Amino acid sequence: MNTIVTPDICDAYPEVSVIAPLFTNFGGVRAFAGPVRTVTCFEDNSMVKQAVGEPGDGAVLVVDGGGSQRCAMLGDMLAQKAADNGWAGIVMYGCVRDVDILARTQLGVQALGSHPRRSNKRGEGTRDITVDIAGVSVRPGQWLYADNNGIVIAEQALEL
Repeated sequence: MNTIVTPDICDAYPEVSVIAPLFTNFGGVRAFAGPVRTVTCFEDNSMVKQAVGEPGDGAVLVVDGGGSQRCAMLGDMLAQKAADNGWAGIVMYGCVRDVDILARTQLGVQALGSHPRRSNKRGEGTRDITVDIAGVSVRPGQWLYADNNGIVIAEQALEL
């Protein structure tokens, strides 16, 4: 895949959706892209753990954590599991923790912020459904492109 530069993507493909600029890059991979897979959960990362434990095949996991800033939904162990299982990245509409280790993990990670408290573990959540991330509907099978400039969503893989 060629270099991911979201401003260039927006210029070449004005039809892409741009997620509101609320996210910060926390991962060791600063620019990433892949087909979307989704999880929706609120202050319970059980479904995130389940998803990253499966082969990612270069996909990006988009997690609708409801925008909660009361706990972290991803930490160093799950991020490493995602990297080991071939995920390209995780976009967390919520918080992460262990940020110094995330910055050294070979995984793209963008989130709203960091929080030291872990999430609950109740086994709640849903996978592979349309989620709303900062005003943009994101569906499994779409393509996500992310870098330090922002996050864009395309209906299919783009020629870069």
